[in-house]
Amino acid sequence: MSEIATIAATIFKRAAKGKRFVVAIAGAPGAGKSTISEQLRDLLPEGSAVVVPMDGFHYDDVVLHQRGLRSRKGAPETFDYAGFEVLLRRIHAAEPDIAIPVFDRSMELSRAAASIIGTDVKFVLVEGNYLLLDEAPWSGLAPLFDFGIFIDVAREELERRLLQRWHEHGKSDEDARAWVASNDMPNVDRVLKSRRSADLVI
Repeated sequence: MSEIATIAATIFKRAAKGKRFVVAIAGAPGAGKSTISEQLRDLLPEGSAVVVPMDGFHYDDVVLHQRGLRSRKGAPETFDYAGFEVLLRRIHAAEPDIAIPVFDRSMELSRAAASIIGTDVKFVLVEGNYLLLDEAPWSGLAPLFDFGIFIDVAREELERRLLQRWHEHGKSDEDARAWVASNDMPNVDRVLKSRRSADLVI
């Protein structure tokens, strides 16, 4: 059995007969959270799992400009934490038909109510950089997760992946390196140095 299949089996067993099981899938920028979340979703029983990206709670660029935070986009303070916490509480309570926002990277915009978590969804795979961040207010999310996974990737590999990501999004080599150095890597260091323990580290 592959590692990802073993993790899916662990989640399935941990959930037992509960109505809703919420999994935090955390890691630094570039760690592969989206890929692993989608793989886990596809390995769980069909129709029983959804992926909820934290990125849907990015503040819009207009708000970031107003707050002087545009150059720090992606840092913890550039997310609508309160809105995200409310969503997680609704998910944890297994409310019916919960609408979630989804971040569209091609437009750098969050699309409101872009997906729905139906009442028949048992496994909610929440993925994001700061789900296990050991800083207020993020540490307050701990009771809302039933299981926590941290994806541990070497800092040098994260930097390589982030440079490749921005090249693929059209940035020049110079612009990509400047953005990664001034913005992405400080976020990477924050995640790697200040995190709560996870149930599973991969």
